[in-house]
Amino acid sequence: MNLTVDNQPVYAYTGAREFDPSQDALIFVHGGGLDHTVWLLQSRYFAHHGRAVLAVDLPGHGKSGGQPLSSIADMGDWIVRLMDAAGVESAILVGHSMGALVVHEAAARHPERIRCIVTIGISVPMPVSDALLSAAKANQHDAFDMVNIWGHGSRAHMGGNQTPGMWMIGAGVRLLERSGPGVLYADLNACNEYRDGLESSARIECPVHVILGADDRMSPVRAARPLLETLSDPHVTVLENCGHMLMAERPGEVLDILIAALEPRRG
Repeated sequence: MNLTVDNQPVYAYTGAREFDPSQDALIFVHGGGLDHTVWLLQSRYFAHHGRAVLAVDLPGHGKSGGQPLSSIADMGDWIVRLMDAAGVESAILVGHSMGALVVHEAAARHPERIRCIVTIGISVPMPVSDALLSAAKANQHDAFDMVNIWGHGSRAHMGGNQTPGMWMIGAGVRLLERSGPGVLYADLNACNEYRDGLESSARIECPVHVILGADDRMSPVRAARPLLETLSDPHVTVLENCGHMLMAERPGEVLDILIAALEPRRG
């Protein structure tokens, strides 16, 4: 689906279904340097089960135009302008890594528009190492390698893809290689500079679900504890034998958690 936000073209994947804003809206937000393709399994499921799905490419990412936004706050506000462009009054937001910070901030800044959020692979704050920032700023391929080496759990380094014959780390590198110059650095710097996250947590009124990887080295479980202690009543799931790239490493389990969290109970 093609939209226009801030006079720039924006692409959002709708799960191979026609987007109907009269249905319950579910918006997926990707992490740093990535795009909507990280959500293919989850977005398709919900699009075929009664949701109006937008798996968005943030500005300057994937098929969307413009330049990457420089701060998490700007991205959080942009999500609401995306909703306006799509004719969506309120939505559930799901975000991974940087996208988790974005949906967290959107819920804090626009409580009247956000009904529920799911944050995957989150920590607040979310510091980025000097080595990774420097490599990304210089547009060095080492940055792509570092993100994927540190981002995948140990099982992923030995194979472990739930789809036989698919290489998780190689696929992750290729996805980052598709990003434009400076995109990964802009995203990592926005994460590193995000300072108001814990204060924002106090303003979140909607239900919050948090999904973490037990072997995550980029946003370790221990680094999420300040956030979890600040939120009023978070629903937390920790996936064992899983790193930071949860949708690649444990796609089925992530989908199952989302279904349990977001689908109305029957019977």
